[in-house]
Amino acid sequence: MSAKTSSEETGEETAHVSNYLPKLDLSLIPILGCTYTILFLDRTNIANARIEGLEKGLHMPANGYATCLWIFFIPFVLIEIPSNMIMSLPRIRPNVFLGINMIILGIISTCQGLTKSYGGLLALRFLMGIFEATLPAGAAYLISEYYTRKEAPLRFAMFFTFGILGPCISGLLAYGIRNMNGIQGKEGWRWIFILEGIFTIAISFLVFFLVPDFPERTKVLSGAEKAHLLEKLRRDKGDQKLSIRSVNWVKTLGDYKIWFPTLMFFCCDMTAASMSAFIPTILTELGWKAARAQYMSIPIWLTGIVAQLFSCWVSGKVGWRFPFVLMGIMIAMVGWIIQIVYSETHAVSPGVRYFSLFAMSGGSFIQMAMTTSWMTNNLRGRASVAVGTAMILGLGNCANFVASNVFIKKEAPYYPTGFRTGLGLTMAGAVVCMTFVGLLWMHNKKLDKKRRDGTGRVDDQVEYRYQY
Repeated sequence: MSAKTSSEETGEETAHVSNYLPKLDLSLIPILGCTYTILFLDRTNIANARIEGLEKGLHMPANGYATCLWIFFIPFVLIEIPSNMIMSLPRIRPNVFLGINMIILGIISTCQGLTKSYGGLLALRFLMGIFEATLPAGAAYLISEYYTRKEAPLRFAMFFTFGILGPCISGLLAYGIRNMNGIQGKEGWRWIFILEGIFTIAISFLVFFLVPDFPERTKVLSGAEKAHLLEKLRRDKGDQKLSIRSVNWVKTLGDYKIWFPTLMFFCCDMTAASMSAFIPTILTELGWKAARAQYMSIPIWLTGIVAQLFSCWVSGKVGWRFPFVLMGIMIAMVGWIIQIVYSETHAVSPGVRYFSLFAMSGGSFIQMAMTTSWMTNNLRGRASVAVGTAMILGLGNCANFVASNVFIKKEAPYYPTGFRTGLGLTMAGAVVCMTFVGLLWMHNKKLDKKRRDGTGRVDDQVEYRYQY
């Protein structure tokens, strides 16, 4: 009788999950994913504007473009942790917090197309770093609050997929907008900023209306569904409620379960950030120009989407993370090695280099979603998750700054400095990954010994087994 009752309860639970998981996915992923698309659009539109005459139009100095890039990352890195902590406060609603930040970001982005001076552009880039920092970290944080450790990898893959759509469409948008050169007396590069800024403002209104609250206050689910979700999350991750006064900030900020995934994310993001620096060169060598070159870059990014979604789906089924991270590293290394052989011998055909971009895209994007979900899987408590998601998407994205400085224009099309740096950081990611696995294994081994001796507790908020 008890077996039958247990089976019935399991079947009832499964029915609940199958009912409201799709509802959660539709309520969270598309709108929060759009905030990540905006991040990449705003990050790449300055490169498109440069091609259309930004530097000449604002009489920028020789190092002016590089300065515009790095000045963005100063507030971007510093703001993300306090931003996520503010969003965690009981009286703060995620839709209002993210919506206000996005609408301000859209206004600032639009103003880049209206500024008359280089100094004005620098000020606007700094302000963009402040308000853009709140969006991807806040979105990833909110996603992590709704899903169990088994469910999280695929949802993070969906989220990062929206980011990959940014470079997919950015070049084509810029190619179309360039035809507006001269309209209302404005150069084409100004329209790139203006129209994409207006697009950001439009999305911000959807954020206000569509982004749900935290699980305990959500209105997306019915009362019974919400109760079931909260109980399921409690069993899987413990008590996630935040009490700022009780947080040990020194321990939280120094947690190796946050720092190691952040370093891994940095290493893999170097590949994604670098690709935009030499994709145009390779496509030009293949004889493709303008619209066709932009079109032929789309399959490269789509490969990243497919590899990311499939690997995270399998990972969620088997319950492992690190084998997929290592697989992504190995695949990306193949791409980097091809580029280095070309750099040193000049004997690699453009077709082989084109293939290498597929390896780099697939390998790097497998790592991004997997590393983020792996980190959140091993954190307990809302404070740790808030800090972790902020750090991994803040410090981790600083690879864009490195990529912008190691791909030296005068070294084109061989880029020896950039290719060697990329391969070195990719290999460093493998070392960090294996070290992290070793630390998690040692923790679990000690915990198992304590439990065999009768001194260890069952998994709770403080003492629990870590996932590999």
